Amino acid sequence: MDLWTQEEFGESHGGYAGAVLADGSEPGPVHLDFGSSAASIVETREWWAYDGRLNRPLAAGFRAACMCGWRGTARPVDRAGMTYDELADVDVLGAYEEWGEHIDVVERRTIPVPDHLAEAIDQLHVQLAALADQAPVAALRAVGALERVTRGVAREAAYSVKDEEPQWEAIGVALGLDAERARRLTLHYLLRS
Repeated sequence: MDLWTQEEFGESHGGYAGAVLADGSEPGPVHLDFGSSAASIVETREWWAYDGRLNRPLAAGFRAACMCGWRGTARPVDRAGMTYDELADVDVLGAYEEWGEHIDVVERRTIPVPDHLAEAIDQLHVQLAALADQAPVAALRAVGALERVTRGVAREAAYSVKDEEPQWEAIGVALGLDAERARRLTLHYLLRS
């Protein structure tokens, strides 16, 4: 499934134009077979796949949907007489923009990075990008040093989180992730050497 993603939140808040049936409900995922192997079977919830063929439900429209469970406003589509090529041309930009507004809400709920640190990160980014243009090997060395620093800080922070008997739901909201991804991210930093 092709997801709309925002780099910081990844698939935790991956969005798509989800199917809406005539009664307003949302169907379960469908499986599409694009070849002769098990690897060619793709699961999707994207609206265009619900075409009524091969026992698949027929979508009456679509709406913005997010992997976190959030759903946007239903948008009907008059499919009568539409070819498959015309279905591919249906404009889902409104759903994408609505999902973007959802991402803005998610971002506002996250724990803020202190202003002085956010500015330092921005400045470092600009300086490293310039160094990559001027002296790429020096930029690689600088990035290696930065990775060592961040790896150590991440491990310390993860140990502190673990020691406080974490509430993964709250940590997930603070990071803009679902609870399970927040737990796995913390574990990743604990185990990273």
